[in-house]
Amino acid sequence: MNLGFFTMPIHPLDKDWRLSLKEDREAFLLADELGFTEAYVGEHATDKAENITSAIAFLAWIAAATKRIKLGTGTINMPNTHPAAVAAHIAMLDHMLDGRLIFGISPGGLLSDAELFGNLDANRNEMFVEAINQVLEIWASKPPYNLSGKYWNISTQKTLIEDIGQGFIARPLQRPHPPIVVTAVAPFSKGVTEAAARGWDPISANFLMPAWVKSHWPRYVEGCERGGRTADPANWRVAKSVFVANDAATAKAYATDLDGPYVYYYRSLFTKLKRNGRIELFKTRRDQPDNEVTLESICDRLIISGTPDSVADQLLAFQDEVGQFGTLLYAGKDWKDPELGRQSMILMAEKVMPRVNAGSSRRANAAE
Repeated sequence: MNLGFFTMPIHPLDKDWRLSLKEDREAFLLADELGFTEAYVGEHATDKAENITSAIAFLAWIAAATKRIKLGTGTINMPNTHPAAVAAHIAMLDHMLDGRLIFGISPGGLLSDAELFGNLDANRNEMFVEAINQVLEIWASKPPYNLSGKYWNISTQKTLIEDIGQGFIARPLQRPHPPIVVTAVAPFSKGVTEAAARGWDPISANFLMPAWVKSHWPRYVEGCERGGRTADPANWRVAKSVFVANDAATAKAYATDLDGPYVYYYRSLFTKLKRNGRIELFKTRRDQPDNEVTLESICDRLIISGTPDSVADQLLAFQDEVGQFGTLLYAGKDWKDPELGRQSMILMAEKVMPRVNAGSSRRANAAE
């Protein structure tokens, strides 16, 4: 199992934006130093807590400071940006990263973003499909493009000057395009099937109960079969909220502190999803009454914390519950205590993952 990083950081509302950006950047650079294989950052235009407004800008900021780690948009909310702009910006970023870019995409989930960009009442899934289709068509074709859609029309027909390069949209370094991933944020996600059929791979979100994470694998298999490729668990990424400390008391105190970054993270998500009618993501069964879903029950099920040995055991149990997957994405949180935040990532890479992979190998050998 590989170790990656995924952050849609939810920071305190009164935290200096410069400080939160600096700490988010430091987390990515630390992940690179520790040998994390890939790292993703989310984006929202209208969230004071989840305050990275452009994944592309953030990754461009850290591109030259990283050496080996692959960096991913987590995700570009496709209905909110013109497809031609996405195509041009992603192409440039892929060159800046010398081909280390992973292109994460989604229809977008923050309703205030949708309202801001005028698509609150639109069919955003339909917009998402049109947008990514046009991005891929731009990269696969030559100007003047002449793409017509329900939501966007793209052409440089009237202004094309081929001999000086005017009217051209850049292509990414990776051909035909960077690897594409989609976030899976719903139980039994049909989007996972559609993505897999097109050769894309899923990231299961860190705010889904294990039963719903598990439901993504058969959907992925179904899509791979439709697309004529083998479903490989190595291509499945699963995000998880984890905190590791040298002693159990520190781990429990930090992970369960009502004013700490882990509980704060899920309090924010619980408030949003409950208000938006998506509380089922936090249910352990579909017929569970809404009043049984509490912040405490969410944190108990979705936060793994403890010493390296304890966390490794919990992750192996989680893997037994949901099935084999290829990359565990350590979910980034606010660094209320920067030293504990860094130490958790270090322990995760240097102590926990070797134990997890050794345990997985022993189980595989025993099964044979």
